[in-house]
Amino acid sequence: MRIAVDAMGGDNAPDVTVSGALAAAREWNDTTVILVGDAERLETLIGKHGARPSNLEIRHAAETIAADDEPVKAVRRKKDASMVVAGRMVAEREADAMISAGNTGALMTTGLLVVGRIRGIDRPALAAMIPTVDGVGVLGLDLGANMDASPEQLRQYAIMGSIYRNKVHGVSEPRVGLLNVGTEAMKGNELTKAAFPLLEQAPVHFVGNVESRDVLNAPCHVLVCDGFAGNVMLKSIEGTAAVVFSVLKREFMRSVATKLAALVLKPGLVRFRKNMDYSEHGAAPLLGVNGLLLKSHGSSDANAIKNAVRQARIAVQNDVVQSISTEISNGSEL
Repeated sequence: MRIAVDAMGGDNAPDVTVSGALAAAREWNDTTVILVGDAERLETLIGKHGARPSNLEIRHAAETIAADDEPVKAVRRKKDASMVVAGRMVAEREADAMISAGNTGALMTTGLLVVGRIRGIDRPALAAMIPTVDGVGVLGLDLGANMDASPEQLRQYAIMGSIYRNKVHGVSEPRVGLLNVGTEAMKGNELTKAAFPLLEQAPVHFVGNVESRDVLNAPCHVLVCDGFAGNVMLKSIEGTAAVVFSVLKREFMRSVATKLAALVLKPGLVRFRKNMDYSEHGAAPLLGVNGLLLKSHGSSDANAIKNAVRQARIAVQNDVVQSISTEISNGSEL
């Protein structure tokens, strides 16, 4: 198995991508991890970590797509950018999967222009894990790849998300919910009203509408929404979690008594924080493209990159892309 990592993508690249890739290569010696980026710089960073694993390779790429680059122009003009080179490796079957913490729009464009869509898919979707209090998580899609969606595209998201949760996370019959402002069948805007009956007829276990206030309690395994609503919900959850932990820390430091209370509660708080930590969930797959592309958080640390490799390995082993293609060809048209 060969997994390409865009070594130059992300807020903390290439230091954390090198550290994460090294950790992954050392843990899974059946997987070749390929760092794609400035070879000279990568060689220097690898040298600081001791002996280089035999299953770690470097593919030189002279250019980098920045976070503020316009996605389509960047992908078309920067043919030798690390993200584009990694995507081309997937398209040409030199790699089984690629991972990037870089520009989300550019990764979406790489998926469409370099790798290509699965036949029958209108638009790929970014499928990110939303942490839940029980540690199981909810796979939300789309969470930002496309700002708008049609009812039929939401149906496609439901099927792709259900396949992914089954193949990668081992959920035997994933429950699928539709993000909405109420649980009643005819609640919502024109999009959700039109999508509801399509999801009822889709080959998934549809459980109806889900309100955003209930998401952290894991009412479903897959949550379907358009990219605008999904991204707003995701950023709201991330922001709220950050504020809650900040306030708790401040309150626990107020006095000797609260510091003692913090010591007693620390194990539980650590477990809760780990459950809510995006880095533990690895990366978000871009479902619907004809290859396995995963998007890590822009501020990913080495642990997040390592977990992204772990997630990619499972997806490759379970042939997720082919499973989606097969679902289409078997008559469950997306």
